Amino acid sequence: MKDDSKSKKKNLKNQQLDYFRVDDKGKKLTTNQGLKMAEDEFSLKAGERGPTLMEDFHFREKLTHFDHERIPERVVHARGFAAHGEFQVYQSMAKYTKAKFLQDPTKKTPVFVRFSTVNGSRGSADTVRDARGFATKFYTEEGNYDLVANNIPVFFIQDGIKFPDVVHAFKPEPHNEIPQASTAHDTFWDFVANNQESAHMIMWIMSDRAIPRSFRMMEGFGVHTFRFVNDQGEAFFVKFHWKPVLGTHSIVWEEAQTIAGKDPDYHRRDLWSAIERGQFPEYELGVQILPEKDEFAFDFDILDATKLWPEEDVPVHIIGKLTLNRNVDNFFAETEQVAFHPGHVVPGIDFTNDPLLQARLFSYTDTQLLRLGGPNFHEIPINKPICPFHNNQRDGFHRQTINVGRVDYHKNSLAGNTPAPASPKEGGYTHYEEKVEGRKVRSRSDSFKDHFSQATLFWNSMTLVEKEHIIDAFTFELGHVKSESVRQQVVDMFANVSLDLAIPVAKNIGANIPKSGGSTVTKASPALSQLNSRKSPATRKVAVILTDGFNDADVTYVLKMFLHYGILPEFISENLGTVTGSSGTTFDVQHNFLTTDAALYDGVYMVRGSHENVTFNKDAASFIKEAFNQYKPIGATHEGKRWLEVDGIGNSPGVVMADDMEWFAQAFIQAMAEHRYWQREKV
Repeated sequence: MKDDSKSKKKNLKNQQLDYFRVDDKGKKLTTNQGLKMAEDEFSLKAGERGPTLMEDFHFREKLTHFDHERIPERVVHARGFAAHGEFQVYQSMAKYTKAKFLQDPTKKTPVFVRFSTVNGSRGSADTVRDARGFATKFYTEEGNYDLVANNIPVFFIQDGIKFPDVVHAFKPEPHNEIPQASTAHDTFWDFVANNQESAHMIMWIMSDRAIPRSFRMMEGFGVHTFRFVNDQGEAFFVKFHWKPVLGTHSIVWEEAQTIAGKDPDYHRRDLWSAIERGQFPEYELGVQILPEKDEFAFDFDILDATKLWPEEDVPVHIIGKLTLNRNVDNFFAETEQVAFHPGHVVPGIDFTNDPLLQARLFSYTDTQLLRLGGPNFHEIPINKPICPFHNNQRDGFHRQTINVGRVDYHKNSLAGNTPAPASPKEGGYTHYEEKVEGRKVRSRSDSFKDHFSQATLFWNSMTLVEKEHIIDAFTFELGHVKSESVRQQVVDMFANVSLDLAIPVAKNIGANIPKSGGSTVTKASPALSQLNSRKSPATRKVAVILTDGFNDADVTYVLKMFLHYGILPEFISENLGTVTGSSGTTFDVQHNFLTTDAALYDGVYMVRGSHENVTFNKDAASFIKEAFNQYKPIGATHEGKRWLEVDGIGNSPGVVMADDMEWFAQAFIQAMAEHRYWQREKV
């Protein structure tokens, strides 16, 4: 599959980047001006032990460039990872939008997707509890379109003027820059308690959604309400969804903490490796569409970014597929310099009066001016559109375009009044003519005032296991809050969501039990529970624990079945090197028990062998217990069965034991697809 992908014709974006792609291997060293240099070890000096001379242009160029290699990291979404791919619509969307990339099912649009955490710095770990960014740049024939999404469909605030406040609150506290990439501190929860519009978002952040299994198993949401506009000028409200083909899955909190220490690049490595081995991540694009006449048909305001549209009320229509099929060539040039902006649209996609969206339309450009050194960030290769662009903008930092001619203004006669605006029939963008009237006020519609109904909807939609995880997350976060007043305020606030949530949290953190609260909302949305997501064994990682003397034929058969279903085995034994089966088959050992951890795998296959020692048994027991306590599927055959029986876990849900290899393989593969066995009690 991987070789096939390399042989594909390069898409338009790849061709556009070819001019900038440089391979230094086998080349002679030059300066940035192309001058070949005879020496790169020593600076030019006045004598062997003398001072360095100012005229050493190579020294000055090399050090100056090094001194300026780092650009300011993003204030939010600083830690990110990205890949190239393509998008293909399933059927024409001409009924709703004139956007050309959503018209032709035979056309593939190149894309660049950056995933990210929101809170932490570039050096933080991947598996922290946090919202995740899911930003997609479509390189369309009409210009770049950016769908700047998150893995949570709502946000903390309703009006963008409060964005600096919420970011200041969840970032490390300013007096000591602690804690990194965590909201478990006083200032964040003080903000929450005193800005109760955040209630719905907090429920998502405290849920398993905030610790995804991988970027490949994570949903994306456009958050805001946008508009589709068709060729007849008809407008429709729309919300965007990315649905991972592998389903939406998470890790558990204990795993997240372990992985942060064992492999802080866990999500990055997972995405990179999947693409390198040809198991290309896939997501389907879904849209919720509302005719304008239904703008006020719900008990919430559809322009409120703290609200979602329940999928049972407004179905998600799947309209296309995104496939990520190529890793970046250079992290800085592409992933770090890519500039997304929700204001980068194409004809057929427009905005609404969502006050948070309106603020983002200003903020993103303003941010790039600082990060990327001026107004010409669109000329950086990763940001450059594949279609030509012509205007009278000139000069500025890092200008690369060489504009010819003497005219740089509009209107003009010397250049025939070009570049000239394009009419709508020629593809010119026109804003939807929405009627707007009212007094200039600093206020918010009363339709934005309900902060708890959808937070309760989310709670009602969770299974008992998911509710337990939310209670545990609140307990962990508030347990790190020093202020008793803030802890109590938060408990009292979430009593408005559910007393079944607030009371156990209050008990766990030593707060007073709420005397009032509760909610009359009984509605639930099954689509919000991850346990209702798609299930697949594909790309799951299984730890295969084995020692010398294993049954060659049986293990080889099971491994063949794993590979057939896309499951990735890694061999673990006491020592690195090789293990040898009873008939001479050998496998390379990727890890011993010091170099890996059960938290890094989706399941365990216990094989053992005929030659074991006490140290191996102890380490293997610890590994198995950890996987079992994280509700993962565990399989065993032959000697491995006795091991699980001795451990007392052989009859537990999700534990598969058999000597019939065909039956075992099918049963264990199905267990891997289930992901977790929550009904299992920890031992």
